Amino acid sequence: MSHSFFPPRHLYYDGKIQIATSGNIFRSIDPSTAEPLADVHEASHADIDSAIRSARQAFSSWSITPPIARSRVLAKAVQLLRERNNDIAQIETRDTGKPYSETSTVDVVTGADVLEYFANLVGGGGLNGETIQLREDAWVYTKKEPLGVCVGIGAWNYPIQMYASHQRQTGLEVTFSYSNFCLFHYFPLDVRYFIIPRLFRLSALTKALWKSAPCLAAGNTMVYKASEFTPLHSQVLAEIYTEAGVPAGVFNVVNGGPEVGSYLTTHPEIAKVSFTGQVSTGQKVASNAAGRMKYVTMELGGKSPLIVLPDADLENAVNGAMMANFFTSGQVCTNGTRVLIPKSRKQEFENRLLEKMEFIRPGNLMDLDTNFGPLISEVHYKKVISYIKHGISNDGAKLLYGGTEKPKAIKGLEGGYWIQPTVFTDCNDSMKIVREEIFGPVLNILTYETIEEAITRSNNTSLGLAAGIFTKDLNLAHKVIARLEAGITWVNTWGESPAEMSVGGWKQSGVGVENGKRGLEAWVRNKSTLVDMNGLVPSVFSPV
Repeated sequence: MSHSFFPPRHLYYDGKIQIATSGNIFRSIDPSTAEPLADVHEASHADIDSAIRSARQAFSSWSITPPIARSRVLAKAVQLLRERNNDIAQIETRDTGKPYSETSTVDVVTGADVLEYFANLVGGGGLNGETIQLREDAWVYTKKEPLGVCVGIGAWNYPIQMYASHQRQTGLEVTFSYSNFCLFHYFPLDVRYFIIPRLFRLSALTKALWKSAPCLAAGNTMVYKASEFTPLHSQVLAEIYTEAGVPAGVFNVVNGGPEVGSYLTTHPEIAKVSFTGQVSTGQKVASNAAGRMKYVTMELGGKSPLIVLPDADLENAVNGAMMANFFTSGQVCTNGTRVLIPKSRKQEFENRLLEKMEFIRPGNLMDLDTNFGPLISEVHYKKVISYIKHGISNDGAKLLYGGTEKPKAIKGLEGGYWIQPTVFTDCNDSMKIVREEIFGPVLNILTYETIEEAITRSNNTSLGLAAGIFTKDLNLAHKVIARLEAGITWVNTWGESPAEMSVGGWKQSGVGVENGKRGLEAWVRNKSTLVDMNGLVPSVFSPV
């Protein structure tokens, strides 16, 4: 439409833009202003069938393309991503509401790193099988073969039930529908500011690359659907892949809400579904896929504990807690929202935290001084506000900082989905704000008497995505980490997730892993062959 900031977004398959046949259009909204950004054309079932058909046709040749040749093509895409970092980052900022200081130094950078990692991995023999000598004249060899046409769903992980209503603007009316350890690398955010690690994040573009990079490197093809809240990156990435030399049909894009996702995940031609989103939706997707014997990777929600041990460096612990709760305005699945502090150090921790809260700067998202943005959508804004109100009125937690009012430093942006970073203290394990994933900038402080108590309470949840501790005693750190029931753990840091590090949740927080060598294994199937060369076939069916 005439007032949209970006050109319309269409479907992408057969290596080019395709016009959707559904006749349905929804709008991407700028979270900082609540103004429309672009009209996005929704796929019909026929459109999805066409995209899958394109992927199926491409699979026959891409799957047998030598890994080193696939690696070279994907390396070209890495180059293009890095060359266009700033332009893509501006799109991500407008679409997701994240500050440009973040998107320009984290989103495209880390996504390109993942693509580069998998391109190098397969190019260097990462798909090689094994050879096993059974006896002098018999041996076994294994092969890692691609799965086929795969689906990637990069849902924005907002904490509402799958069948709960959410608003989506179509035309002039509003409709409703359900919709071990790692060596860490650091890179400069900006020489004028500070150093920031490669955080475990679910940026729209980053997640698209987390899914498509190993998928394509392994020889599969993909049909990708972004969240309808953050759809603008999809066509950009598809065009970059095509420009880099990825054959037509290898990476395809369809747009739409949960009904499009449901059709994709139950389609008989799909071999695997990789989904990122909330637990309830992931359970539904996994159930549908399992019933049809599809491979799945599920990266779901969390309610992660961050334990400050008695001997911890308080400055580092406060910095870690802030990054674990307020980066990306708290919209990170691995958020360490349950901050457990020794009772004897509670006041000291709170005092230092309050001093540092003033360094959180909401405002113009393109200003490099801004380090805190709005929430992703109106429905999510209302959901987070409801949790804060519940924490105050029902749970009886003490509001230490923030609350339900919008930040003061957002002059001219009052219409956006802005919220104050919020801290509750005097919390206990029975409170709703402590038990449930809020997916917003809400930090809960709890106290403990003994380390044994802290470990037990940390594990008292059905979720198990992440956990972390801060301590000067590394011997103790190993012992505590070993007992925490989570798939991603950190010691004296929070959130870093380089491409080399396989990550995935335990319990209800997911199935399978992404990234690292194990992340590639999730996109292949094994074939074992036994060769007998002695020239005779023994048989029990012979004369007595």
